[in-house]
Amino acid sequence: MDSTATASLASLWDEVSGTQPDPDLWVVLATLAVALAVVIPHGLWRISRNAITIAHEGGHGLVALLTGRTLTGIRLHSDTSGLTVSRGKPHGIGMILTAAAGYTAPPLLGLGGAALLGAGRITLLLWLATALLLIMLVMIRNAYGALTMIVTGGLFVLVSWLAGPQVQAAFAYVVVWFLLLGGVRPAFELQAKRARGGAGDSDADQLSRLTHVPAGLWFFLFHAVSLCSLIGGGRWLLDM
Repeated sequence: MDSTATASLASLWDEVSGTQPDPDLWVVLATLAVALAVVIPHGLWRISRNAITIAHEGGHGLVALLTGRTLTGIRLHSDTSGLTVSRGKPHGIGMILTAAAGYTAPPLLGLGGAALLGAGRITLLLWLATALLLIMLVMIRNAYGALTMIVTGGLFVLVSWLAGPQVQAAFAYVVVWFLLLGGVRPAFELQAKRARGGAGDSDADQLSRLTHVPAGLWFFLFHAVSLCSLIGGGRWLLDM
């Protein structure tokens, strides 16, 4: 029994840590088209943006923990907004990095995912994403957020465990393209909302108060990170 279990674990580890063949170029382009189809139209974006909010709030939470803050909870709302609450000093580098992590997290996750896919690590990408979603679920503090995380995490579990290699590859590429493309739009939306007099307590405004750097420069950072991630990640995915 022990030897069988050990062999199974070894086989599983080989599968997760090993490489998988790259999909054909037409698959990569088709997944790009799918991602564009759920990012550009406003109606679909209102739904798909929930996934970007998961990455956004997850970025806040992860950096809060990495900088020594105490993460107390994450809430995801049906209007695709979110809130991450952590305890610690209300100023200083930890608070600054935590506040800056939201809008930069989706494109940077997409860039990291593109690097894994470029190296043929499709299975590893799916398992890492599933693990992060399950860990984040523990910190969710409202019913809608829990439902969103269960549906999203459940989809990753189903694909990771039950789908064939071709489906897994297509799903992984759609997810990464979506993070890269979807990571560009929120900062522009927030900037437009602020221009109309709304969102006065946005991440950029909080960062401006913390650093005495104008909010516009923080928007420049958000745009630079998202656009550079899209260009770099796109080159990896297209193997250019």
